[in-house]
Amino acid sequence: MFFRDIIGHEEIKRQLVRTVKEGRVPQAWLFCGASGVGKLGMAIAYARYLNCTSRGEDDACGVCPSCRQMTNMMHPDVHYSYPVYKSDKRRSGCSDDYIAEWRDALSQTPYLSREKWTEAINSGNSQLYIYADEAGAIIRKLSYKSFESEYKILIMWSPESMRTECANSLLKLIEEPYDKTVFILVSDNPERVLPTILSRTRILPFKTVSDELLSARLQQRFSLEAEDAAEVARISNGSYRKAVEVMQQTEENEKFFNLFVSMMRNAYARRIKEMKAWSDEVGSLGREAEKRFLQYSQRMLRENYIYNTRVSALTYMTRRERDFSVRFSPFINEKNVIEIMEALSCAERDISQNANGKIVFFDLSIKMILLIKRATA
Repeated sequence: MFFRDIIGHEEIKRQLVRTVKEGRVPQAWLFCGASGVGKLGMAIAYARYLNCTSRGEDDACGVCPSCRQMTNMMHPDVHYSYPVYKSDKRRSGCSDDYIAEWRDALSQTPYLSREKWTEAINSGNSQLYIYADEAGAIIRKLSYKSFESEYKILIMWSPESMRTECANSLLKLIEEPYDKTVFILVSDNPERVLPTILSRTRILPFKTVSDELLSARLQQRFSLEAEDAAEVARISNGSYRKAVEVMQQTEENEKFFNLFVSMMRNAYARRIKEMKAWSDEVGSLGREAEKRFLQYSQRMLRENYIYNTRVSALTYMTRRERDFSVRFSPFINEKNVIEIMEALSCAERDISQNANGKIVFFDLSIKMILLIKRATA
């Protein structure tokens, strides 16, 4: 990953390059901002530039020994820390237990999401953390003399996942690191990072990527027509990762759209028999797909509520979704929007807690009869 591979954030790139050229590299950074905007890729590109032995004016060379090691994710002076789960086979709970999966995940995309990482390590319903044992491993790695590069670097993805014991153990090292040691913390939720950690970092906020830049990259990578690329960029709300997911999940989104339409039409018409068949179909998707459908439904609910304002700049829907919303949005208003959102959220929570999907969805569809009717009361 190079600076040039990151979409947008030109001022941040210049700022990072400037710290290296002027010899004013902070001991600890916190890259923070919305998910999917390129923070992790930027951290890796910065680490590459820091240790490149033939730095260019605004990017690493890509051919020196350090750059080649970064390309292979095997640089001896660049370390990674990320949330994992403990299992019978990997009891230590340290990042190194999952280094092969980490390298594979990043080789596919530096715009990594927590959901994709969860799938990559097959954690199922297990919660992911950066455990207390990780602190000892980090301290040990960084205490060694650098093997061959100027800087020893730790990139920690999702520092908000640190257990309190781990964070407390790292406080002193972050505040008073070994010579030429740099911490780069990458967070989607900086408000959940321990305040004592935050206070020891230089915070660098990342904004979302503009629709124009996203659209241009999508046209280049996926050979989309300008109109289609602009639509995907708009739906993605500044997140390149989400834009790629929209492109890759078109078939699933289409299925979720049809299921959402069926749920609402059956509720409006009070077709109980069809509701039962619909519940059986959705309840057979599998737990993760069921949760994604409920998340999709919550998004559609928000978009239809906002659609009533008739301010196109505020809505993020595909053309087919907008066509449906022309007729459906009047049934989502102040009389029922909060209750419907709560019903969808409760259903998602129940599915997450291993409730029977068919029962959960039938109960949800029955609630929709009353809630949709309330809009016209």
